[in-house]
Amino acid sequence: MRSQRLSWKCKAAASPSKAGQGRGRARRFHCRRRKPVMTAAKTTTRRRRTKTASRNGTMTPHKSSHKKSPFARKGGASPTAEAFDQAFQDKPRVGTVVSVTGSHALVMLDEETADSERASRPQLGAIMSVDAGSSIVLGLVSAMSMPAPSLDAGGLDMRIIEIELIGEFTKPTINAPARFRRGVSAYPTLGDNVHVATRDELTALFAVNGAASVRVGVVKQDSSIPATVNVDEIFSRHCAVLGTTGAGKSCAIALLLRAVLQRFPHAHMVILDPHNEYANSFGDGAVVFDPTNFSLPYWMLTFDELVEVLYPGRARDSEEIEILADLLPAAKKMNLGGAGRGSRLRADTSAVTVDTPMPYRISELLGLIDKALGGLDAARSGAPYKRLRSRIYTISQDARYAFMFGSLTVQDTLKDMLSELFRIPVDGRPVSVIELGGLPAEVVQVVVSVVSRLAFEFGLWSKGAAPIALVVEDAHRYAPADAKEGFGPTRRSLIRIAKEGRKTGVSLWIASQRPTELDPTVLSQCNTIFAMRLANQADQDALRAAVPDASTSLLSCLPSLGLGEAIAVGEGVPMPTRIRFDALPADAVPRSLTACFTDGWSVDIEDNSFIDRIVEQWRAQRMMTPDID
Repeated sequence: MRSQRLSWKCKAAASPSKAGQGRGRARRFHCRRRKPVMTAAKTTTRRRRTKTASRNGTMTPHKSSHKKSPFARKGGASPTAEAFDQAFQDKPRVGTVVSVTGSHALVMLDEETADSERASRPQLGAIMSVDAGSSIVLGLVSAMSMPAPSLDAGGLDMRIIEIELIGEFTKPTINAPARFRRGVSAYPTLGDNVHVATRDELTALFAVNGAASVRVGVVKQDSSIPATVNVDEIFSRHCAVLGTTGAGKSCAIALLLRAVLQRFPHAHMVILDPHNEYANSFGDGAVVFDPTNFSLPYWMLTFDELVEVLYPGRARDSEEIEILADLLPAAKKMNLGGAGRGSRLRADTSAVTVDTPMPYRISELLGLIDKALGGLDAARSGAPYKRLRSRIYTISQDARYAFMFGSLTVQDTLKDMLSELFRIPVDGRPVSVIELGGLPAEVVQVVVSVVSRLAFEFGLWSKGAAPIALVVEDAHRYAPADAKEGFGPTRRSLIRIAKEGRKTGVSLWIASQRPTELDPTVLSQCNTIFAMRLANQADQDALRAAVPDASTSLLSCLPSLGLGEAIAVGEGVPMPTRIRFDALPADAVPRSLTACFTDGWSVDIEDNSFIDRIVEQWRAQRMMTPDID
């Protein structure tokens, strides 16, 4: 009795993608059905291949090798190219290249790969290596498919994986060892052998940063390989940590900064903390500023910042604001002599403008308003002057604004403030944490504007001699995508740092759970991105627009990332990789202010003074957690 078997011949073809659909080319697999071939009822089982064809056509057996890594040096000498090639051939092959288009390659998996151990099979996001002759090309598995499944239970299935080509290891020479570099100079050819990247290759890959690198976690593909980042690249070209609420952004930032501080204890870091989370994350290495010890004198504000404090959200063409613009330079000139004492620069009254950071007294400004009010004739109304005077007096006497207007004396404290804020000298405490949660909501934008502006100006006039890292949590609040939202000067200050901070030694680190609400200019200037779990499709699209094309395939894993996992892309890492951050010590974990409803609703609050304490703290504007035990 004879049975029929269907033999399939498959080929992979590339077809141009439709307009507006995805990137590059969309690949389709076409199967051509052959005529049925009559075979004997007792068919012979296809023997599994135990040998693979090498590049020169000879057959070499698949076997494991325990030879020394070709990336390691012995006595300072690099391995030969022959040893490098032999080590590559000794690795178990998983398939061969069947198509190459631009930065992508299609690989047909070998038959035995399907039955091998799960750990040795290619997985989505895994790093693969291809021997391209003059180099070893590395790529990421971006897609997996079975375009031609077998119709028989014991038949063979065609398995295809798609690889995005990211970089390459140059083969060693007499004068130079093997080294990794981004980009591909020699593309794979059809029939090239493909392997899962070995531990030696991954170790060498993440060791390319050298002495300027720090460990931040492990590689997801092999947890024995430490994940490192290049400190110079991650700071000079800015960094972003993105992820949904609860994904671990604050822990990731604390871990990254702590890892850098262990290697470089004389850094200068400023954290703008809107949720008061980081007070304990750096132990004695941080100075924490809250409303009780934070001082930001009003005379340091620019005119736009002062107007925002007095009239939040008001248009700049009102009568009161015009009057303030006329009288403010005169108030600053009245105190010019005292402010300029001891300065090597000559005091020039003509150079004083509404934006000059010159100390002046509120009482003198109010006196100028009274003087102008008394000189008005009957035809002119004094109502705008009275409203302006009343507003300035009210704000200056408000206890919530004591950090701006509470000083009894007016002195030029700019030097002391810069020294304290930017930790110069460090004195064992390289981090400044500014807790914004206890400040009036109306002036938080102004505080962020002033701090970011001072950081940039300090870097500009110091020519980057003392580099500063500015960490901005919830950056979408202060640099929104919609120019009509937020506070204009704050947004402009952050954009300026993002564009020009590299030249002035000011690094911008941003954290956000809504990339779609973040200014695209700021996000695009962050050349290192740690993308944690993101479920919103719009946020994923905004992130894809900001990362290189060769990294977008990994972003498809964003909704399924675990706690503490991230997709690391950009200049700060050797190549796009899925990593898992190291765990922070228990006492360094940023405080979570998420309310627990089940705990709060499990007991009754019988303390009659509970409401009294809440009202007292409310009026005093002190962010304190009430004790309900």
